[in-house]
Amino acid sequence: MAESHHVLIVDDDGETRELLARYLGRNGYTVSVAGDGDEMEARLAQDPPVDLIVLDLMLPGRDGLDLTRAIRVRSSVPIVMLTARGDDTDRIVGLEIGADDYLPKPFNPRELLARIRTVLRRAGRSPDSLPVQRNRLRFAGWEIDLAARDLVSPAGVNVPLSAGEFDLLAALVEHPRQVLSRDELLDLTRGRVAAPFDRSVDVQIGRLRRRLEDDPRDPRLIKTVRGGGYMLAAPVEAA
Repeated sequence: MAESHHVLIVDDDGETRELLARYLGRNGYTVSVAGDGDEMEARLAQDPPVDLIVLDLMLPGRDGLDLTRAIRVRSSVPIVMLTARGDDTDRIVGLEIGADDYLPKPFNPRELLARIRTVLRRAGRSPDSLPVQRNRLRFAGWEIDLAARDLVSPAGVNVPLSAGEFDLLAALVEHPRQVLSRDELLDLTRGRVAAPFDRSVDVQIGRLRRRLEDDPRDPRLIKTVRGGGYMLAAPVEAA
């Protein structure tokens, strides 16, 4: 339920912080605010634990990209990044380093609320519709636990993924050797809360390849099908 979710808003604009805190509070969320990276770190050290961070890209001192990198070293907490810049470069970089979604400024608070709900659903996704024996799957030596949201490498190492990366991998694993278009992957992972020509699928595929492939430039596991989309090329079996 939304009432159990704690959202941290990190933005140096006081009016934006106040507006979002009131709006999310009215919609049942516990909200904390911070104006820069130091305040963010202080809030993250407090209770209750933070379930999602709304992080502005342009901040004094360390910017949103630096803070996202620092967060991802130690945590997989979902991050929705806000950016006022006009081009896609910073948004793509944000996704590449671990943000789960982005929203350009100015934005409607209702859209941000929809993004937050979608990302939280993804982060807490439990595949109740799958038989119990299908919750843990193996492919090419890797093991994925869909219920616990864990990925273990062939060497037995737990590999942390952002919520978006995990859901994208889960969609591919649940449809092995099947070509999935970008639109189909967006439907499976984001519920169509996406802008036209959204490139987040391509960015997160690139991140997954860097984690799973021996040579990300010549992928053998997650294949690109020209004009079609992406496909997990390995067979999948119940663990």
